[in-house]
Amino acid sequence: MLAASGLAKAYGTRRLFTDVSLNLAPGRKVALVGGNGAGKTTLLEILAGLAEPDTGTVTKPRDARIGYLPQDLGEVSEGTVRQQVISGAGPVADMAQTLHELEGRLSDPDDRHDRDRNPDGDLEDHDELVARYGEVQAQFEQLGGYALEAGAAKILAGLGFSSGDADRPVTELSGGWRMRTALARLLLSEPDILLLDEPTNHLDVDSMAWLERHLAGWRGAVLFVSHDRDFIDAVADRIVELASGSAIAYEGGFAEFVVSREERIRRVEAAAARQAREVARVERFVERFRYKATKARQVQSRVKTLQKLERIQAPSRTDLAARFAFGTPPRSGRVVAELEQASVGYPDGDGPVVSGATLAVERGQTVALVGPNGAGKTTLLKLILGELAPTSGTVRIGGNVRVAAFGQHQADELDPSRRAIEVFSAGIDPGRRNLRTILGSFGFRGDDADRKVAELSGGERTRLVLARLMVEPVNLLVLDEPTNHLDLPSCDILEDALTAYPGTVLLVTHDRHLIRAVSDALIEVRHGRAVWHLGADESVLYPADPSSGSAEVPFEAGAAVGSSTPDGSDAADGSAASRAERRRAGARARAATSGLRRRVAELEQAWAVADAEVSELHLQLSDPAIYDRPEEVHALATAHEAAADRAAALLAQWESSLAELEALD
Repeated sequence: MLAASGLAKAYGTRRLFTDVSLNLAPGRKVALVGGNGAGKTTLLEILAGLAEPDTGTVTKPRDARIGYLPQDLGEVSEGTVRQQVISGAGPVADMAQTLHELEGRLSDPDDRHDRDRNPDGDLEDHDELVARYGEVQAQFEQLGGYALEAGAAKILAGLGFSSGDADRPVTELSGGWRMRTALARLLLSEPDILLLDEPTNHLDVDSMAWLERHLAGWRGAVLFVSHDRDFIDAVADRIVELASGSAIAYEGGFAEFVVSREERIRRVEAAAARQAREVARVERFVERFRYKATKARQVQSRVKTLQKLERIQAPSRTDLAARFAFGTPPRSGRVVAELEQASVGYPDGDGPVVSGATLAVERGQTVALVGPNGAGKTTLLKLILGELAPTSGTVRIGGNVRVAAFGQHQADELDPSRRAIEVFSAGIDPGRRNLRTILGSFGFRGDDADRKVAELSGGERTRLVLARLMVEPVNLLVLDEPTNHLDLPSCDILEDALTAYPGTVLLVTHDRHLIRAVSDALIEVRHGRAVWHLGADESVLYPADPSSGSAEVPFEAGAAVGSSTPDGSDAADGSAASRAERRRAGARARAATSGLRRRVAELEQAWAVADAEVSELHLQLSDPAIYDRPEEVHALATAHEAAADRAAALLAQWESSLAELEALD
């Protein structure tokens, strides 16, 4: 359906990628991953026809329609949410607009008043309007126009819009809701090829679960950029990684991608090592016999060989992730924040955004706030931090609590004219520390530290803000959507850092993998209530599909209770500490068994290959015609026996390693 061949793109001396080839067939779901600045957005723009490659071609059928959702929207058109969404349906949408205009003219009181005063003069015009309306309505119905409106309503509901939001002007919406409107318009138009650049950035867990189900059944081709591993696993059947200027394709979901990528990197590293040894051997020969006349021809031959040799570049593992690190924070009180029947709202609002919240966040806990966008997660954070006063109830902050907060739009507020090192070092007493070295551990190595903010991608700006936030130790870290623009390797390192972080964390994110990996508890903010869930409750992270008929259980008034006892006793302190210790112990255990896990995966794959070889040889030996050629039978039988022995040995090794891993787990 869409084919790209030999694509290359560079900006000045900075090369993004070369010789990228890609095929998108109907029904294919491809996730495009890679580090910040690797060129993912540029590649999507080239495929969408919005940018030109330096070299290479993009071909598609003449009648194939491409739908593209960028990370950032340009100017927003006038009209309501419903009108914007339906406008994506092309001729049917135009017909719907004509119907609305005709309905308006037929119901216009001024028009009726004129007709009452002069019925003979307006009767013919009115009859023509009625006839025209009937014709358009019949065509509209024949083309499925009324189903179109129902489809728009279903998509809007799936993306979190209420029924009243459909008639709101788009210009009144926030950036996140405008992006949802654009996504709904794109989905309703049902293009043959769907290109999505970070579609989950502005979605909550409810909307993400709906979008996963919707895209899983999409009949066209889908190419999307995402850092959300759960979303990739639920939607993609192939992953393309942009790395080191080239594109590498992997079959399967994210789990298969991680294993296959590690195998490829090890193979490339081994090939690079072999080549390096051979180059060193040739260079030694050249150096030894350079001035020996009898060896001059051989020396020149080897020199030319080295000059023409295409060196194998093994990917640098340090480039796969930016290293986050936390200092040791000062000790806070046991209870970091406690709410008792607290309600909060805004003076110009209709009522409280969250009411009756009773919970306690304790030292060492990592608590994730989840729920639909607009339900009040950020408002609840402001209440906890004292930025908003409760309209009723009480909020208490523990002793010696020092806060550092990361806001959703903090990265967008950086001064574009300043260099990264200037932003990072502003207001910091370096002491004996080398700030450039610290900034380098966050991925800004060498000359990258001197790049201007205007030159940084969204993910790089986010990383810079996180680096500035974490360089000084605090004991309460508040992160509001920190992963929105981070690449997958940076998300992995952030996960490791939060797992090891000894302080308290309040986290708002839609990244369910991150929530599951680091959270001790969830605060579900929904329908004006804040409900505490101990652990990462999967039913909260993966809400039921409303269309499946499962009724939503109303929140109980007393459900929003934290893990601490009502009398403030220390019974829960040991529990929180033990959970934090178990979390750190789990991280150490995973690190200790990573090599064994890799060996189990390698042995399983090697056994599968060997077993397939045995099956193939057995199939050849089952062919009666082969026995007319005794010499081939002997060779096949020998090969079959060797392959069977090899498969049996690999199976035994796999079983032994698996048993060892299970015992450690």
